Amino acid sequence: MTKLWHNAAPVLTILALLMALWYGAAVALNAAWAKDKAARADTLLTFSELVSDTMSQEKPLLPAPHQVVKEIYKTTVLKKVTSKRSLIWHGWITLSATLLGFAFGTTLGILLAVGIVYSRAMDMSVMPWVITSQTIPILAVAPMIIVVLNAVGVSGLLPKAIISMYLSFFPVVVGMVKGLRAPDQMQLDQMRTWNASKSTSFWKLRLPRSMPYLFASLKIGIAASLVGAIVGELPTGAVAGLGARLLAGSYYGQTIQIWSALICAAILAASLVAIIGMIEKVTLRKMGMLP
Repeated sequence: MTKLWHNAAPVLTILALLMALWYGAAVALNAAWAKDKAARADTLLTFSELVSDTMSQEKPLLPAPHQVVKEIYKTTVLKKVTSKRSLIWHGWITLSATLLGFAFGTTLGILLAVGIVYSRAMDMSVMPWVITSQTIPILAVAPMIIVVLNAVGVSGLLPKAIISMYLSFFPVVVGMVKGLRAPDQMQLDQMRTWNASKSTSFWKLRLPRSMPYLFASLKIGIAASLVGAIVGELPTGAVAGLGARLLAGSYYGQTIQIWSALICAAILAASLVAIIGMIEKVTLRKMGMLP
């Protein structure tokens, strides 16, 4: 119990500090509207009345944490999963595009990394373009991808998945290239003395050594893939997904709805990263890299 408390104490301390800052910012940002209402009603607000008003506004500039939690509870627990007002339903729409795009991005990233490591021509020609591709803002690329795919009759899940792939493949390429090049020259020379083929060296040496790098890249890639799925929902005026909840909230000034969707997206990203972390531990343990 003592060890558990020592591990949790720093996290809880930071969380408490963030909550205090959040509540303080909510009071500061929402106070102007509370004072304006009081001035129009020709009344004076006490400090406690001011704080109470800033914590209960319907459309605050910055909703208080308890308002966001209440909205999340209302749109998850109190709504049917199949309801279009359920954050779980919207989260599943975004998650499906995220996972498909992540699968595409991981596959593309690994294939490119293998080609870059084993082909000097690809290393000199493809790698600079891979890096350059990430200098283009995704908000500029996403509408073009959606318009082009719609023009050829492709819509729905696939365009969002391709945008997710665009963001997620880059960390996989970089991490996998570094991982495949992790074996030192002595190890590579040892494989040559055993007359090992390139494929044998790949499966027995390079690929196992690249696993820690690959999983570190996958954690970044899955989070980037989720961002890509949400961004892909924004320029289409989507009616489903967490991006659609953000759009609807911004159209109608529902800041509480916007923040609840953002928090749910953060929870979803953290869960996906945690799942990859668990897979990483199991995999590395089976490979003898962890005790």
